[in-house]
Amino acid sequence: MIRVGLVGYGKAGKAVADVLVQDERFELCWIARRSNKPTATEIPVTRLDKTTFSDWLAQHPVDAVVDFSDSEAVLEYGEALRKHKLMLVSAISCYPPSTLSYMQTLGEDIRVMNSPNITLGINFLMLAARLLRRIAPFADVGIVEQHFRDKSEVSGTAKRIAETLSVDEDEITSLRLGGIIGHHEVIFGFPHQTVRLIHDSIRREAFGTGAAFALTLLATRSTGFYTYEELLLDMLRRELQNDGEVSAAYA
Repeated sequence: MIRVGLVGYGKAGKAVADVLVQDERFELCWIARRSNKPTATEIPVTRLDKTTFSDWLAQHPVDAVVDFSDSEAVLEYGEALRKHKLMLVSAISCYPPSTLSYMQTLGEDIRVMNSPNITLGINFLMLAARLLRRIAPFADVGIVEQHFRDKSEVSGTAKRIAETLSVDEDEITSLRLGGIIGHHEVIFGFPHQTVRLIHDSIRREAFGTGAAFALTLLATRSTGFYTYEELLLDMLRRELQNDGEVSAAYA
């Protein structure tokens, strides 16, 4: 069983907590928040404070921390995780370059995984899109993202997809409608045909199952900084290798 601490308890954080509590592979030991807002949960809650967080970890030990808070929180707890040699799964949609560089330095001493969208489906979509882009570099590529009405910025996931496919961010089409949790679509335009890769987050619990999957993969890796795509690609390589060994045995 992996003991987990959760940083952040907004709408996504609550859904993640629900998933981890119900998964027998994990024990959700505590929640850390940057605010003093009341928290309706029986799980122990602490305020994230850089000066006291290392002591909290010593008194409430875990194996990993999952971050669903904001882009600055890692600066508060990062050194404490380095000191206690804990895994970090970060699901923050967009980090400033300086903060991302800092997280990469954490990867020199602990296992770190960062993904702008931690759902398993979207990361598989990015792998598939990258493969198709290599197969057909001549195809036109469009990216569409849809989210809830109050989301102001362009989706960090869409930006990551654009970066992966060498598409200018200005080419991303964004729509804000009602209560859509998350829709991402990559469209490949070929002569005489079109390929669409689509992912929809139906409920925020998808972030929790994605975090759980990432934790199990990261636990098998050595110290380093990883993306979700890298972990997933390594798993796929192993599966393909195993299939090849089985096929060779029956050849």
